[in-house]
Amino acid sequence: MIEVNLSTFEREVLQPSHQAPVLVDFWAPWCGPCRALGPVLERLEDAYGGRFKLVKVNSDESPELSQQFMVRSIPYVLAFADGKPVDGFIGALPESQVRAFLDRLLPGSADAERRRAHKLIGEGDFAGALAALHNAIGADAENDEARLDLADVLLNRLPGGPDREQLQDADHALAALGARGQADTRCAALKVRLASLRDAAALPDLATLRAQVTANGNDLKARSALAQRYIADGQLENALDELLEVIKRNRQYDEGAARQTFLSVLELASDRPTMVSDYRRRLSTVLN
Repeated sequence: MIEVNLSTFEREVLQPSHQAPVLVDFWAPWCGPCRALGPVLERLEDAYGGRFKLVKVNSDESPELSQQFMVRSIPYVLAFADGKPVDGFIGALPESQVRAFLDRLLPGSADAERRRAHKLIGEGDFAGALAALHNAIGADAENDEARLDLADVLLNRLPGGPDREQLQDADHALAALGARGQADTRCAALKVRLASLRDAAALPDLATLRAQVTANGNDLKARSALAQRYIADGQLENALDELLEVIKRNRQYDEGAARQTFLSVLELASDRPTMVSDYRRRLSTVLN
């Protein structure tokens, strides 16, 4: 348990809440119920073995935080997950009720493994992340989010790109998605990435495709193949440029496949919001 204030709140509460829930105990030294609840929370932090983090905010010393989170009475416990408040309670509840609150709040084993995988991805431990995601799927066979995460790591995160076995694993993960997962925009984007990686071996090299497009700008087949090459190589901006040219020249080419691929590439580039916004605007200009 640690004390936090306005200057440390983001570092000690918001950022860690992306890995595990954080309980913020708003209290004051003069508050008798606060002194009763504090030891209960500390015991449970130990008992739950790191499944949540406990911090304390002295309401008298951090009135800005009390005002921001509309603390009207203390003790007030506010739970944070994924950077935002998700639940809370007021008063010195008995330990059994606090346990019930925690059991509702804390993720199941599948979600916990998924959170651990995200943390490992951020640390560059992709082997550990893959193992955690397989654990999540093993704990919850219907966890489409974990399957999408698994495919994303296999197709987009591995240094040097995926080998044939990893492509097959990604294909299996996407094929096993339920209806909800299939409807997720990430699914379409990952399928485009998978197809591009598989097709790359059968396509001419970049220099040849560029030469074909330079020689004949209306060779939409060559432009589409060049876009696929760029997607496989992770050159998403170049891929979007080629797909936009196909749409400009013939928006119905290949039954409109270029537009669908364009939208899927935008999803692949979702971590680059400025670029995505720019290319959405360019597409809108072309279509209208």
